[in-house]
Amino acid sequence: MKTVIIFDHPYTATAGNNVPHHRSFLAALLQSVMTQLRHENNDIDLIDLHADGFNPVMSASDLSNWRRGQAIDPQVADYQQRLLAADRIIFMFPVWWEVMPAMTKGFLDKVYAKGQLYQADTMQTKLTKQPKVDVITTMSTPNLAYRLLFGAPLAKLLFRGTFLKTRLWHFKWHNVAQVEKQSLAKRQQILRDFKI
Repeated sequence: MKTVIIFDHPYTATAGNNVPHHRSFLAALLQSVMTQLRHENNDIDLIDLHADGFNPVMSASDLSNWRRGQAIDPQVADYQQRLLAADRIIFMFPVWWEVMPAMTKGFLDKVYAKGQLYQADTMQTKLTKQPKVDVITTMSTPNLAYRLLFGAPLAKLLFRGTFLKTRLWHFKWHNVAQVEKQSLAKRQQILRDFKI
């Protein structure tokens, strides 16, 4: 099974080794997920947006190509081909201001594009393998507050506004809340026990 992981953190996927001022629990979680996938004999394709230097900004010329159903640039075309080959897609990012960071939003805007990965007239996905989509996030906000006070904006943006809209039916959201308030032992336990 081919699994494409889209990883979005400024410290990149290399930040999972607990190096002060260059560490990310999300990157440590990525290592855990990749170990699990390897044990299940998955073919893993990692898209590390910051390491790749992905530009999330949609320029006027990008939008012109997008509107005509053309690839925006060679990097975007490469990402699109990788997604078309996927049996499973995993998005991993921190939640900032209750939604995804700019890199993930720009990835969706530029890569999951009409005429390329979904039909413009019907909104039907072109991901014919109907991949399972997992979203793995970390956030400071408590889970209950995120859902009740803020209305779980990620669920509305991603699941209703993107995946269901384009008929990607198989998705699951895994969230680790208040990571920075957890003890080292608790964080290590989360990494050991995390399953996708």
